[in-house]
Amino acid sequence: MNNLGIDPILAVQDLKTYFYQDEGIVRAVDGASFAVYPGKTLGIVGESGCGKSVTARSILRIVDRGGRIEGGAIWLRRGQGNGLEEEIDLTKLAEHGREIRAIRGAEIALIFQEPMTSLSAYHTVGNQIIEAIRLHKPLNHREAREQAIELLRKVGIPRPERRIDEYSFQLSGGLRQRVMIALALACDPKVLIADEPTTALDVTTQAQILDLLRQLQAEQGLSIILITHDMGVIAEMADDVVVMYLGRVVEQGPVDAIFHTSKHPYTRALLRSIPSILAKPRTKLATIAGSIPHPYDRPVGCPFHPRCGDFMAGKCDQQEPTVRTVGDQQRVSCFLYE
Repeated sequence: MNNLGIDPILAVQDLKTYFYQDEGIVRAVDGASFAVYPGKTLGIVGESGCGKSVTARSILRIVDRGGRIEGGAIWLRRGQGNGLEEEIDLTKLAEHGREIRAIRGAEIALIFQEPMTSLSAYHTVGNQIIEAIRLHKPLNHREAREQAIELLRKVGIPRPERRIDEYSFQLSGGLRQRVMIALALACDPKVLIADEPTTALDVTTQAQILDLLRQLQAEQGLSIILITHDMGVIAEMADDVVVMYLGRVVEQGPVDAIFHTSKHPYTRALLRSIPSILAKPRTKLATIAGSIPHPYDRPVGCPFHPRCGDFMAGKCDQQEPTVRTVGDQQRVSCFLYE
């Protein structure tokens, strides 16, 4: 994908993140490549277990115990002042070093998947935001508290002067998610990673959270990586889309192209599984045959071939397809386009 010659603010190249277990090696991310552009939203979509969240954690170098980045590069473009810019490969930084800790939260922030488990139950939401602010900004406690109240107001939390002294368990799911967004925005990041930001929220609250993210992006020029399995959210929010399957990018392109001229059989299957208000009553919802293979038993050849309606015997089950450009801006990993 390219955006008319604009340089990406974040570029992931052939990223490989593996987990080493007693039972074997789990290739959670196995050669993923994509780019995030200034002020744009990149949607990463796929079923659970496709490596979306591990990709996000790899970018911030917070991969869970037992996992490590085995290859590839993660390039972050950052300003040095006076119009100068530099590119830094995040995979080369020490995982617990000062430089990557200065980047987490300040330049790249993450909205975690489940706010109830991500927020501390032992500290007020205000103290958690204040701690993040003071970690990256030279402010005293009073100044940081004022900024935290303003952040809570910005994300739409009513009576922020009172809410700042409450605990996460005193808030509803929607308010907890807004606190997570305020925490992520505390240090004015350039890239915001939202990992399933609307999971477990009712439809009305989900719409409010998505509207909030759009509003904040317009005001602050945020680049957003939106991770979800909901194609409806992708259609509403994303400028570009990456479709992942079993740790690999199988298709990527502009959102309109993905929805109207999708190329990969997996992308088409995901789109067919979306309920339609135009469908006749009692019509069976289309499903994708089978399930994602066990991580210790990856199929030989194309990872999707056991579930693919366009499977070609002797090819798809023997060789791995390469990613190739199809059309103007779409890229797809499939033998149908060789």
